[in-house]
Amino acid sequence: MSAAPAYSEDKGGSAGPGEPEYGHDPASGGIFSSDYKRHDDLKEMLDTNKDSLKLEAMKRIVAMIARGKNASDLFPAVVKNVACKNIEVKKLVYVYLVRYAEEQQDLALLSISTFQRGLKDPNQLIRASALRVLSSIRVPIIVPIMMLAIKEAASDMSPYVRKTAAHAIPKLYSLDSDQKDQLIEVIEKLLADKTTLVAGSVVMAFEEVCPERIDLIHKNYRKLCNLLIDVEEWGQVVIISMLTRYARTQFLSPTQNESLLEENPEKAFYGSEEDEAKGAGSEEAAAATLPARKPYVMDPDHRLLLRNTKPLLQSRSAAVVMAVAQLYFHLAPKAEVGVIAKALVRLLRSHSEVQYVVLQNVATMSIKRRGMFEPYLKSFYIRSTDPTQIKILKLEVLTNLANETNIPTVLREFQTYIRSMDKDFVAATIQAIGRCATNIGRVRDTCLNGLVQLLSNRDELVVAESVVVIKKLLQMQPAQHGEIIKHLAKLTDNIQVPMARASILWLIGEYCEHVPKIAPDVLRKMAKSFTAEEDIVKLQVINLAAKLYLTNSKQTKLLTQYVLSLAKYDQNYDIRDRARFTRQLIVPSEQGGALSRHAKKLFLAPKPAPVLESSFKDRDHFQLGSLSHLLNAKATGYQELPDWPEEAPDPSVRNVEVPEWTKCSSREKRKETEKPFYSDSEGESGPTESADSEPESESESESKSSSESGSGESSSESDNEDEDEEKGGSESEQSEEEGEKKKKTKKKKVPEGHREGSSSEEGSESSSGSSDSEVTSESEEEQVEPVSWRKKTPPSSKSAPVAKEISLLDLEDFTPPSVQPVSPPMVVSTSLAADLEGLTLTDTSLVPSLLSPVSSAGRQELLHRVAGEGLAVDYAFSRQPFSGDPHMVSVHIYFSNNSETPIKGLHVGTPKLPAGISIQEFPEIETLAPGESTTAVMGINFCDSTQAANFQLCTQTRQFYVSIQPPVGELMAPVFMSENEFKKEQGKLTGMNEISEKLTLPDPCRSDHIVVQKVITTANLGRVPCGTSDEYRFAGRTLTSGSLVLLTLDARGTGAAQLTVNSEKMVIGTMLVKDVIQALTQ
Repeated sequence: MSAAPAYSEDKGGSAGPGEPEYGHDPASGGIFSSDYKRHDDLKEMLDTNKDSLKLEAMKRIVAMIARGKNASDLFPAVVKNVACKNIEVKKLVYVYLVRYAEEQQDLALLSISTFQRGLKDPNQLIRASALRVLSSIRVPIIVPIMMLAIKEAASDMSPYVRKTAAHAIPKLYSLDSDQKDQLIEVIEKLLADKTTLVAGSVVMAFEEVCPERIDLIHKNYRKLCNLLIDVEEWGQVVIISMLTRYARTQFLSPTQNESLLEENPEKAFYGSEEDEAKGAGSEEAAAATLPARKPYVMDPDHRLLLRNTKPLLQSRSAAVVMAVAQLYFHLAPKAEVGVIAKALVRLLRSHSEVQYVVLQNVATMSIKRRGMFEPYLKSFYIRSTDPTQIKILKLEVLTNLANETNIPTVLREFQTYIRSMDKDFVAATIQAIGRCATNIGRVRDTCLNGLVQLLSNRDELVVAESVVVIKKLLQMQPAQHGEIIKHLAKLTDNIQVPMARASILWLIGEYCEHVPKIAPDVLRKMAKSFTAEEDIVKLQVINLAAKLYLTNSKQTKLLTQYVLSLAKYDQNYDIRDRARFTRQLIVPSEQGGALSRHAKKLFLAPKPAPVLESSFKDRDHFQLGSLSHLLNAKATGYQELPDWPEEAPDPSVRNVEVPEWTKCSSREKRKETEKPFYSDSEGESGPTESADSEPESESESESKSSSESGSGESSSESDNEDEDEEKGGSESEQSEEEGEKKKKTKKKKVPEGHREGSSSEEGSESSSGSSDSEVTSESEEEQVEPVSWRKKTPPSSKSAPVAKEISLLDLEDFTPPSVQPVSPPMVVSTSLAADLEGLTLTDTSLVPSLLSPVSSAGRQELLHRVAGEGLAVDYAFSRQPFSGDPHMVSVHIYFSNNSETPIKGLHVGTPKLPAGISIQEFPEIETLAPGESTTAVMGINFCDSTQAANFQLCTQTRQFYVSIQPPVGELMAPVFMSENEFKKEQGKLTGMNEISEKLTLPDPCRSDHIVVQKVITTANLGRVPCGTSDEYRFAGRTLTSGSLVLLTLDARGTGAAQLTVNSEKMVIGTMLVKDVIQALTQ
């Protein structure tokens, strides 16, 4: 942010008007003065009538907030501008208010009527921002207003506003939980939303408000599974977590019937010999009960979830990969869980924070599913650059993965780690060696000898840790290791670490029979230094004295009394209490209680050897990937993972009623079995899928369409739509290449029927390639129809004779039209002249340029004659006003009957269209004789978007699914205005409403006639007169909203040119620039 004028460099001089004054004495004024008015310049700018100054002030304020500076004192000045007409200022005011509305609630309440007006704004960004601010004012009095706003926004045509409504639900719930029932109704409505933009947000609201209402998910389960791949990463994590809990309540455990008789590789890791002995009997019992169980068959919906989440293991987001990994760990059969190992190992190349979380989860998984990570053992080797906590977690995993096969390799690694400079890491390595020795009996002696060698290490911490581990190992077989105990006794003079000294004293006291000569001497040395020892050591000295008194009182009686007397007056009350308690227990007195007779049993009772086990052993009862699992403690808001049900709940609750208009073709599709569209690796479940889940699995290829649908004029999504246009273009180019290849190979033998039908269907499908990218997904079944119906269904038996007559040469018909309309013929036909009769032209010089667009509106294929069983349908945009409704695009439909039978009752079926789009059907065509052609006109209101209009063409016997997607240039009508009017309107549409691109015009495209012709061919605009010869101006209005679209092309003699489009509809402007540049540079 540049320095404001108020901060004058001359701090001591007199200030100009509007600037704060600084005292000459630094102590008396300046920036530290209490009366220094902050942000005066910003307040003045916000109070002016100039939108440009307000916009500059708001940019600076938002920049301050972004840098973490406090701008709350500007709240009154900013909130006054909430009713500003300028859309850019309004957006930034809303950004500011979202940040500070909670702090300045009283002032925000004064503007509540403005926010309510903002909810009705035509711009979706303003509507969403108004709702966001409203939900940020946390005052109970406005709860009803918020509730009403959320309900209205949940029905908004813009998915961005619906997403904001979903975000507002948890805020309202936290403010007033009594609104839960009403909010659940809104959540239920939003859960039925078919756009990917809303899915993640509404599931988050569901998790916050009513996670127990699992019944709301039933009908939406399959849709969520299919949309998952296209939801944004944040939403994917939330949905996967919710679906994991859902699956645990609705499906049977996939591991319930795995044979209990097979040897369990994990059992021996922590189990002792006693457990194994007990296990023999229980295995026989299990074998007896096993045949009584029903064979397990996986629910198709369970399989659908596993199959649709598997591709997300390749996601760039570590959180998504982790979410899928925990889903597979908790839900997948044992044989399939292994697929997550490679993805998790890939995450270990990420940042240390990600590694930490992933390793925590791998450590838990590797206890139960050790075989899964064994192939990746080397990925867990420790690097010198790893932080300590990562090293310790990798050690944990290596120890869990150690078995009799790889233990030599693992121990060699551990030997290297012991030489590290990181003391905490070395200590953890020694503990890991101890655990390996405990769990793998074959290497126990090797590990013990290695640890004894470490006792001569120069580093005291290494020695101390070794002593602690040796103590635990010796408890397993103390009789064989008298020499080691003697060796440890000698170390008491050198080792100063309290824990190690205490461990040695405990060992000598516990096994004093094995070292009868050394033990009293150790006690003598300890009695000398008793007062200087740490508390933990003093307690063990008292224990040692008591045990020696009971076993060897002749030599140690006086020493024991001396130690107990010292302890009696120690500063620590634990030691004082222990001394008094021990004295009463071991030294019999006149009033000696009954306990003193059992002192030997109390002090020298046989103690079980400690089990060295992983700290992650019991963590798997928390859901993996959750904060609770990371902390190993239940965090606030954590929801327990439910247990698998004993009996499977009714799967029919997830069935969705198929609308009547889709049933016909779905039934036909299911009658015929055909090779699946995807490879076998993707459709793993195959025959286990039910008919209900079939449409969803097929619709995976199209589910991407919903992510950008209905985006309207959102600037944040204009990029997405651009990409979609590019995708559409590239698809059509690919299909052209395929068409050429097919022509070259036409002499090769081709099987009749299926092969011919399928190739032609692919061709016809590609003609609407770009339209698929923006189709709003309807229901799961509806998604399938427009494209996959044509992909899957071979020509039926009725069309067989027609198919046989068509030769392979007809494949030329399948070449899809290019994105740009074909160049017009130079001669104007009589039909075109008739088309132009209704136009009144103000300027005769414009006639040639206005003739061309109508002739250029080339016919495009709507239904190929093979797919239509002899009925061929084309369409063209006529660019005439539609008589029924001026907001509609007029589309001419050309029908021709290529079959040998008449086609009767041609009409448009009941369309299921995205929000805002409407169709005016053509009158029914009663009959179309063989060889005859006819034309009809229909109107389509595309609602100023390039979304495709999907509808059905119906005859008396069949229904055909077709799709019309308009080029952006067909969504407008020409406007005639003077040069001054053009400049005036252009001045109003600057900033974000202006899109400029530079281009180079090729040599053939530098004449006035060709430039004008190409622009008007691409977009239905009227030419505006211009005073300069090298500048071209065009104007039009969008049909639905009437928004102005102004296009300026500034061409120079060298071929360099600049194209500028000004329009409120930023998405339309961006797409128009792209299309015009493509036309001009071809």
